[in-house]
Amino acid sequence: MASETDIETASADLRHRLARQLEKDGWLRSPQWRAAVEAVPRHTFVPRFYRESDAPGVTTWEPVTPQSVGQEEWLRLVYSDETWMTQFGGRDIDWADPKPISNAVPTSSSTLPSLVVRMLEDLDVQDGMNVLEIGTGTGYSTALMCHRLGSERVTSIETDEGVARRARTALSASGYNPRLLVGDGRAGHPGGVPYDRLIATCGFRSIPPTWLRQVAPGGVILATLRGWMRSLGLVKLIVAGDSASGWFSEDDPSFMIARQQDAPESLGAVPAPEDGTTRRATYGPEVLTASGPAFMAQLAAPDARFFSMTVDGGPDSTFVLDSVTDSFAVLDPTDSGWQVRQGGPRRLWDAVESAVGTWEEYGSPNTAAFGATVSREKQVVWLGNPNGPHWPLPS
Repeated sequence: MASETDIETASADLRHRLARQLEKDGWLRSPQWRAAVEAVPRHTFVPRFYRESDAPGVTTWEPVTPQSVGQEEWLRLVYSDETWMTQFGGRDIDWADPKPISNAVPTSSSTLPSLVVRMLEDLDVQDGMNVLEIGTGTGYSTALMCHRLGSERVTSIETDEGVARRARTALSASGYNPRLLVGDGRAGHPGGVPYDRLIATCGFRSIPPTWLRQVAPGGVILATLRGWMRSLGLVKLIVAGDSASGWFSEDDPSFMIARQQDAPESLGAVPAPEDGTTRRATYGPEVLTASGPAFMAQLAAPDARFFSMTVDGGPDSTFVLDSVTDSFAVLDPTDSGWQVRQGGPRRLWDAVESAVGTWEEYGSPNTAAFGATVSREKQVVWLGNPNGPHWPLPS
């Protein structure tokens, strides 16, 4: 096994190589963040992790440690531009005897470095600013901010005690000592206000109003908005008193949803065959998975989820269920397209088709054409400008 000196020598070379690649790809744009990437030892924050197996069949994750793949390969993987899973189902992993994991939901990870630095660059920090991070995770992004701003300028909140404990250990071992808290990130941390910047590394269904009170006027909130069906995307909001407004980025980075906002276990009641009213559908279930239309479907039906299954031996039907209002839509194939059967307080498929139709009328734009305005009273996503078509976010 290589010595600590050997590991540090090899990892320093890999960090510089990673920084060069991130700069070449356009993610690293400033010397300060490049210096942070070159200095912070990612291997300290992900000493062991899981990667997805390429074996066919059910999704399986396999453990990666220096012992299982060898020191050189482990370091190479650590410093590749990949996301590595570090927790499943909110439970700590027994690293004394790690086993492959199947049919599990990842609940903590080390995000791919290109997304980490892209968000940090977008945060537009300046010397002397105070930053609040929601979602410490492994602590790698926290360490980058500490290197850039100084530990005393960084506050980070993690909801999981075990994850927070490991991050604290890794940060301390790397020479960084930010203010680390365990709790619900939606509450922020009033003890450090005002913050000049707030960055969230987990997804939220809407922007917690508390954040508006804790970020200084003119400050930035950078967060991923997402729903129970999919991510909406990364939004950069400029705070103006009791409200904030800004634009989505043109791509769709997807973070795990904050645990306090995860979907209910029950999808909702599956309707009986005679429930609801039926009409011809303008769009089929493909709009739920195609990038642009799915963005619109998430906006139109924020409390819904969907799945497909065979009913009575026939072709697959797609069920869209709203577990909050008990509304439903069932899509069935016909000889000439699709029909939809709807019931409940909300006409789910009417709302989805209206939103997708509006998107098409505006030229089927990417997410950069959308923005959001949030206040304590209401939050909306709009298309084109704040006076354009808009859809409320869940409260």
